[in-house]
Amino acid sequence: MRYYITIFIFVAVWTIMIVRLYHVSIKSNYYYEKLAKENIERKEYIKPVRGEITDVNGNLLAMNQIGFSISVKPHLKAGGDRLKEIGELLSDTFPDLNTTVLYKVYKKQNSPYNHKFIKVVDFIPYADMMGAYARLSLDPDIRIEAETKRYYPYGKYVAHIIGYTGRSNQKENKADKVVDVVGKVGKSGLERYYNKVLQGELGYVINKVTATNKAIKVLKRVPPKDNKNLTLNIDIGLQEMIYKAFESMKETGVAIVMDVSGRVIAAVSYPAYDPNLFVGGISTKDWRALQEDLAHPFTNKITHGTYPPGSSIKMGMALAFDKAIPGILGTPEYCKGYMTIGKSTHKFRCWKHYGHGTVSLRKAIRESCDVYFYNKSLKVGIDAMAKYLRSFGLGVKTGVDLPREFNGVIPDKAWKMRRYKQPWYKGETVIAAIGQGYDSVTPLQVARYTALVATGRLVTPRIAKSIDGNLTKPEVKRIRFNPLSITEIRKGMYDVCNAKKGTAYRTMHNLPIVVAGKTGTSQVTSISQSTIKRLKESELAYFHRSHAWITTYAPYNDPQYVVTVLVEHGGHGGSTSGPMAAKIYKWLYSHDYFKKKPTDKEREVLMETLDTPSTPVNHTQIKQKLRKEIKKKIRESQTLDLF
Repeated sequence: MRYYITIFIFVAVWTIMIVRLYHVSIKSNYYYEKLAKENIERKEYIKPVRGEITDVNGNLLAMNQIGFSISVKPHLKAGGDRLKEIGELLSDTFPDLNTTVLYKVYKKQNSPYNHKFIKVVDFIPYADMMGAYARLSLDPDIRIEAETKRYYPYGKYVAHIIGYTGRSNQKENKADKVVDVVGKVGKSGLERYYNKVLQGELGYVINKVTATNKAIKVLKRVPPKDNKNLTLNIDIGLQEMIYKAFESMKETGVAIVMDVSGRVIAAVSYPAYDPNLFVGGISTKDWRALQEDLAHPFTNKITHGTYPPGSSIKMGMALAFDKAIPGILGTPEYCKGYMTIGKSTHKFRCWKHYGHGTVSLRKAIRESCDVYFYNKSLKVGIDAMAKYLRSFGLGVKTGVDLPREFNGVIPDKAWKMRRYKQPWYKGETVIAAIGQGYDSVTPLQVARYTALVATGRLVTPRIAKSIDGNLTKPEVKRIRFNPLSITEIRKGMYDVCNAKKGTAYRTMHNLPIVVAGKTGTSQVTSISQSTIKRLKESELAYFHRSHAWITTYAPYNDPQYVVTVLVEHGGHGGSTSGPMAAKIYKWLYSHDYFKKKPTDKEREVLMETLDTPSTPVNHTQIKQKLRKEIKKKIRESQTLDLF
């Protein structure tokens, strides 16, 4: 036994010695060879120039200003005469510089292990530096380098679309080498979504250096890959017009203009902010002002604002009914101004106190009858309603090329149990049928679903037209509907804008093209059962007023564009959002949007041609013919409130 122990110890000792010998003579050689190489070679990265963003007509929306940065030699004594001398020189040359901040930045980055110049001034404009360049560049302890700074010429008009860049944090630096070197990253909007494209790729130079870290020879140079630009579908002329229209109305809200293939022509969230405030770091005063503004200018209402859809959901609700129970829409409903469930005395009221009488599908859309949808919803049930509404793009992300898009909510029984640990009640099904209760959607979801109703195609909205010269490809999903049902729904939408009893007739009937649409009033406060006659929206306190929707497409017989407008606490869609939508259509028509055709290259990547007549259409004759048809079928004497 003693013999085996001796042998084991002998083998173990020699094994350890051999491993150690390998490590010292061979393994460590690689380490010291690499260390020696690092001592004679220095790799310096070359920052790429961030790509520009232009609108569909080539107008610059995000560009780079040319200037310079100032760095100071490391290892200067904090509070020493030399560092003070440099600080005084810079403050005399550039009076706006804060030397206190300059010294803090230098002190934070200065250490015995740092042999690189320390950047103390991020950006000096080109014009300001020119007179001082020769004098400063002669100082061996100061280094001046070319620098760019992001600038947004149209500021607030496209703030929620373009976003902004800002200084990167440690987490962002660790995740991306380019961000770590550049020190800036897209923080919101397209700047964030397409940051990988816009920032480009690093270049580098490998220099042979002396023991004092002085470069004496260039061993290798790799240029950066930069100027990777974005071209958008956005038309800044339309974008600016819509923003100024909101300003003149003194109302907050959202307006989206999208073609039926998903290209977003304009998307305004009002009010907005100036993204240039964030480029160099926003001041505490400006940040507090944004946070305390009750209109929430920093919130992107296009994809982050979630609202009850109100009656704008009724086309989708009708299609969901038809999917769940084929043929259900063929049976009219009777509206006496309210309905009850079972033995309950609780009244679920229609917006029209005296009711609509016998209501067909087309009339239900035209006059926005609530009781029609109440009755149908109880036959279908919430789970089927929610299932199909989500398949139509409501309550789910659209897939638009903007970051952190919200889902919204289209509820069902399982959702309520997860969220509130409570069962679902029939009364909740009834109010969900008219877009109230737990329902919440984003304006972009409503625009997308309107394009579906118009064409039968569910598209993915796209703001970028081309990325680094490559056209974006639309994503399209075909959804088939009962031809009779979808035709009646579209006719009802035509009536909304063109029949005298239509809820948007006043503002939409006299346009140069034929528009079809749906208004909506989404309540933000409940109405007591004891209320017999509702107050007018104008009589309510501002934050108790309903949100006003209108979502439309045009031309009616050849859908090309969708216009969706939401005015927060605007009251009625027809009277508040309608005028905005009308302005947009007039602008589109006057700028020949209804005559524009895609180029051959664009046509290759666009969705398949819509199933519409290819011959020229006389919109005036069609409009007159449809009006005659409506007059024959509609003989009711009551006058509708705009809803």
